[in-house]
Amino acid sequence: MASISLSSIDAATAQTAIAAAAEYARSKGLLMSIAVCDHAGLLKALMRMDGASQISLGIAQDKAYTSAATGLATHRWHDFIKDDAPLLHGFVHTPRLVVFGGGFPIIEDGAVIGAIGLSGGHYSQDMECARAGLKAIGCTSND
Repeated sequence: MASISLSSIDAATAQTAIAAAAEYARSKGLLMSIAVCDHAGLLKALMRMDGASQISLGIAQDKAYTSAATGLATHRWHDFIKDDAPLLHGFVHTPRLVVFGGGFPIIEDGAVIGAIGLSGGHYSQDMECARAGLKAIGCTSND
């Protein structure tokens, strides 16, 4: 029987991504919640910056979950479903699925090892801060 080995982001790397994303957000005057999850979409690390809204905490986690579970950046979902009525009116009711920017998979050697999600600004600002977190751990957003 074949053995399957899955890699997952480690806690230190998750914390590095969060610290870099938070520092970038601070430099832009933004208050963010930042979540990093493992390859299975389970929370690995979380930060709600002082003053960040409470609702941003759940949204950041859902963005990370969406990207880990699907292997896609959250903003890609809108383009995928926007012109398809059955998907647009049905798929968006899937729990935890986020279809706007701010979540990115973390990919190593072609495999999803985790994901990062940010919430607190406009989704374009969330994306910008997430990219700073990815850059700090040597990843790109591939979008």
